[in-house]
Amino acid sequence: MGTLIIVGLLAIFLLIIISGSVVTVKQSQVAIITRFGKYRNTFQSGINFKTPFLDTVYSRISLQNRTTETKFQAITSDQANVYFNAMLLYSVLDNTAESIQSVAFKFRSYEEFATALSKTIEGAVRAFVAGKKQADVLILRKEIVDHVKEQLDQTLKSWGYHIIDLQMNDITFDPAIMQSMAQVVASSNLRAAATNEGEALMIKRTKAAEADGNAIKIAADAEREAAKLRGQGVAQFREEAAKGLSKAKETLGNNNDATNIILFSMWTDTMKSVVENGKGNIIFMDGSSDGMANTMKHIMGFMAKQESERPDNNKTSKNQE
Repeated sequence: MGTLIIVGLLAIFLLIIISGSVVTVKQSQVAIITRFGKYRNTFQSGINFKTPFLDTVYSRISLQNRTTETKFQAITSDQANVYFNAMLLYSVLDNTAESIQSVAFKFRSYEEFATALSKTIEGAVRAFVAGKKQADVLILRKEIVDHVKEQLDQTLKSWGYHIIDLQMNDITFDPAIMQSMAQVVASSNLRAAATNEGEALMIKRTKAAEADGNAIKIAADAEREAAKLRGQGVAQFREEAAKGLSKAKETLGNNNDATNIILFSMWTDTMKSVVENGKGNIIFMDGSSDGMANTMKHIMGFMAKQESERPDNNKTSKNQE
């Protein structure tokens, strides 16, 4: 009976020793082992063995990416309040013993590390913004991020971490400043819209003026060509009429009766044409015998002038000379 008790106690003791010596570390983690409070070793993921009762697991450190978000206020050189919302993505620098020891022993707890990290970001941003004006802050977002990364990277490396990414998710001002900025943007948009509208109206009127000018030019060209054609038609008509009268006179003979017959026929044809083609216009014509005689005298004078200007008559007069 006593033997069984001893064996049982030995088994329990062995189980305690085995359980105290085996350390299981999860994936993407490392375990910090200390002996009597002093750093002893770093266990990687998997099953590891330590000296029971002497070595203890001080802490477990994750190698995965971490994020922290901080909100703070800064003041520009023209005394404007700027509110920032920053997000930092970071991780342990590497799994070397030096980096792991820095992460494990630089701060007493992760909460204190997070506080120091947040205040370091705030200090870097405030130092940069203090030398800038309120109107320049929004367009300097990238410069602010680059400045904070440069200032923060060396500090984080001394703590065993490194920056993966830093983003300024939100940059705002006091409500009064935000309202004035909105009014500036709105007035700028209205001015641009008015400018565009004025340019469009100018282009429209210019094109309309060009179209009117082209139409007037085309109409003037057409009128000029029509007048030219009308003049040529009248001249040709007069020429043909003169030729017809001369030919008719030659055919009928050079007696006055033949001439009177031709003139009377032309007179009646003219009266007939006026009656047939008149469109309501009032034309006063002397239809008496005296009026016809006067008209015939004018026509005979015209024919005599045409006869005298004929080439054969000119030749005859020169030969006679």
